[in-house]
Amino acid sequence: MKEKVFFIKTDEKESDDLRCKKLKEFLVSQKILNFIDENDMVAVKSHFGEKSISGYVRPLFLKMIGELVKEQKGMPFLTETSTLYKGNRSNAVVHIEHANKQGFGFNETGMPIILADGLYGDEEYEIKIPGKLYSAVNIASLIGKVQAMIMISHFTGHMIAGFGAALKNMGMGCSSRKGKLIQHSTAKPKIKPGDCTKCEMCIKWCPADAITMNEDSAFIDKDKCIGCGECLAVCRFYAVAFNWKATYEDLQKKIVEHAWGVHKANEGKNIYINFLTRISKDCDCMDKYEKICPDIGIVVSNDAVAADSASLDLVEKTSGKKFSEMGHNIPYRFQIDYAAELGFGNPEYDLIPV
Repeated sequence: MKEKVFFIKTDEKESDDLRCKKLKEFLVSQKILNFIDENDMVAVKSHFGEKSISGYVRPLFLKMIGELVKEQKGMPFLTETSTLYKGNRSNAVVHIEHANKQGFGFNETGMPIILADGLYGDEEYEIKIPGKLYSAVNIASLIGKVQAMIMISHFTGHMIAGFGAALKNMGMGCSSRKGKLIQHSTAKPKIKPGDCTKCEMCIKWCPADAITMNEDSAFIDKDKCIGCGECLAVCRFYAVAFNWKATYEDLQKKIVEHAWGVHKANEGKNIYINFLTRISKDCDCMDKYEKICPDIGIVVSNDAVAADSASLDLVEKTSGKKFSEMGHNIPYRFQIDYAAELGFGNPEYDLIPV
């Protein structure tokens, strides 16, 4: 049986105010948030973006959703988790400060920001899953304690997962630090000495202090390396080599199994909203923005896999290209296929225009 995926069409000329109005009218008319009960703690998971130029979902949408949750007599809060790499979002203090600078403060959204994985990213909740890799996964503590969750994801390309949307936002974005480390444990980069300029940018950004500078080039200690790919992201001279095949196969499987744990934590009381706007080649963690597709719309589903499957199909149909031609040239449907193989979600869907 196919899953329902609702589609709210937008175009390049529409303002965010109009898009927000259309989404609100749909959510109210279809009673999408009626699964929220009185006094439910509701985690509204999104992404605050690394820079103001990136394509993250803007605060006005979150404010509207928070207001609708309050109308259901629920108690919403904005949530995120800390990153493995150094930067604006590596612990709760700097992350919340950054979120406020990005416009996600209480005055703008009407919701407090509470980091789901605690002050240092190590507060976790273990949830059992019938996975092929894991029998249990480590997710952020508060994700396992709330009564409902609204997953707001921005569809983008991704240098390792191929693309990022609901599954990536759940699997990586809702994991504890331990969960993130487990997911990144396979891929180990190396430095190409001939291309290294010894700028030391990779050393500055390595979260594991695994990189040192030799006489000729930087060097990565594989025993210390956690495989997070931060060195690959910050190197401007293409001096970092990655085992992409191991990365996409193993990392995407791990992302999906952790996403399954997040879904199971509040099964039956989740909703997935994917924004197919400001679609960029790289995820919103990056400090650059390269738009690769016209704005398309917003999809909403009770099934994360169906939402991602429909989102990907809409992007390819709109652009007339395979996503690997638009983003990073790596297999990108693997995460959807693996989720279906596990029995987590359904990639078959009926697209229902709103």
